[in-house]
Amino acid sequence: MPSFDIVSKTEMAEVDNALAGIVREVATRFDFKGSKCTIERKEQLITIIADDDLKLKQMHELVKVYFTRRNVDPKSLDFTKAPEKASGNTLRHEIAIKEGIDKDLAKNLVKLIKDSKIKVQAAIQGDELRITGKKRDELQEVIALLRKDEHDRPLQFVNFRD
Repeated sequence: MPSFDIVSKTEMAEVDNALAGIVREVATRFDFKGSKCTIERKEQLITIIADDDLKLKQMHELVKVYFTRRNVDPKSLDFTKAPEKASGNTLRHEIAIKEGIDKDLAKNLVKLIKDSKIKVQAAIQGDELRITGKKRDELQEVIALLRKDEHDRPLQFVNFRD
């Protein structure tokens, strides 16, 4: 039976390349001259330190632009945590990198697939979803359906088997 997996993974090498580009641009831009703006990544957490709120917003824009340039979907970033005061009147903002499909999103995807009346089975397997069906066309319909629908994180379709 044909099947494929739905996953949500972020390429960390591309994230590092995007952050390196941001560091280079911050070092050369005139509006950042003399500021103490930095950005770094530890595991699944990106930490931005900026002088004030305006520079923090500019850093957020740089993150979105550079992630898009490196083909990393900015939806994989979680900006929900509020910026906090740091030493020397600076602001620190921690941005989490979302990976994997959590239980709520998996249930929503399964419900969406079942409501579409496409004859496939969806099984939650940890942080990924396995879709199986009798025909390849039905699987492609599911992929088209999920691409059309908006989610809070990027989805990739891997392990397509006939």
